[in-house]
Amino acid sequence: MINSLLYSIRNLITLSPAEANIVASLFKEKTYKKGDFFLTEGQICKQVGFIAKGLMRYYINHDGEEKTYAFSQENNYVCNYESFLPQSPSSKIIQALEDCDVLVISHDDLQLFYTSVSEGERFGRIVIGAVFIQLLEDLSSFYTDTPELRYEKFIKKHPDLQQRISQYHIASYVGVKPQSLSRIRKRISSQF
Repeated sequence: MINSLLYSIRNLITLSPAEANIVASLFKEKTYKKGDFFLTEGQICKQVGFIAKGLMRYYINHDGEEKTYAFSQENNYVCNYESFLPQSPSSKIIQALEDCDVLVISHDDLQLFYTSVSEGERFGRIVIGAVFIQLLEDLSSFYTDTPELRYEKFIKKHPDLQQRISQYHIASYVGVKPQSLSRIRKRISSQF
């Protein structure tokens, strides 16, 4: 598992062998069973995870209705940065959709990562920048794209996830009811 994480980090910054050992000592292996929560509403997000195996979804509970807004899968990080960075209670929920093997680092250990790895802070800026850009793209899409276009973008961005995610969760992500998603899928498939 640690090799996948080190590979991911090395795609962004240089790591010496000694720094790789530091990284390996700061991240801890954790398993989440399907349905387990990485983060619940009201909880403070105290860790960042790197998903070695599995799939998680991000959602909010709005008036008793779950609204999915993101997914994280293998070789992605999982965290609610809105809660993690200021260490404040989360309004978001992160749940395992499959059994997941995750390498987690605590808030305190991440600070050690930043100071102990020569390009650690640069790595943090790159990751947070990518998260911020994705958030802006998703927000813009939600306000300007039709559900059909959001579904098409979902397929292009996550072609491998259609078989792994229930239609209910995909419909929630697109912003429609499952019946409407079925109609959208029929229209798209008839175009090809």
